[in-house]
Amino acid sequence: MPHLDAMIPPDAHAPVETLYVGKWLSLRKRGRWEFAERNNPGGAVIILAVTPEDKVLFVEQYRVSILKNTIEMPAGLVGDLHEHGDEDALLAAGRELEEETGYRCKRLQYVHEGPSSSGMSTEMITFVRAWELEKVGPGGGDETENIVVHEVPRREAGQWLFARAAEGYSIDPKLFAGLWFIEHTELMSRS
Repeated sequence: MPHLDAMIPPDAHAPVETLYVGKWLSLRKRGRWEFAERNNPGGAVIILAVTPEDKVLFVEQYRVSILKNTIEMPAGLVGDLHEHGDEDALLAAGRELEEETGYRCKRLQYVHEGPSSSGMSTEMITFVRAWELEKVGPGGGDETENIVVHEVPRREAGQWLFARAAEGYSIDPKLFAGLWFIEHTELMSRS
């Protein structure tokens, strides 16, 4: 197996050039590599949420970047609003869960963090498990969003996702990792 240092491209530590700065994203270049960078330093959070009736919460919304309706887990940016600038992933998860789905939880658990698309972006995504959910509002997102909430029996979630894909929805592959995390964080919490 090659030593890890031998795998680093020669231009990996070249100075970073800024190609474009937008409100939410910046386009950067390092050597021959171009990548997107979120302008909020906290990254993003994906919430793994299961209702007391053992239903997984999914959200549906139209994503202009791919021109399709998508099925995702509740998610959002950490510290994306001025009044939330100093929040961490757990605080963002609680806020986004209630905003998007209308559910509040009693406990949040860090599960895992990793890149959203390591070849294209510096963005890190944190998976957070929400426990002891209670319906407190309608959900649907904020005034800029048009989110539909789906409550799907956990045992049928995978099949339901593939059925939505067959209907033309874009299914975020991270959902399948999220379903795996749901099962395994539940087992860990029992031991």
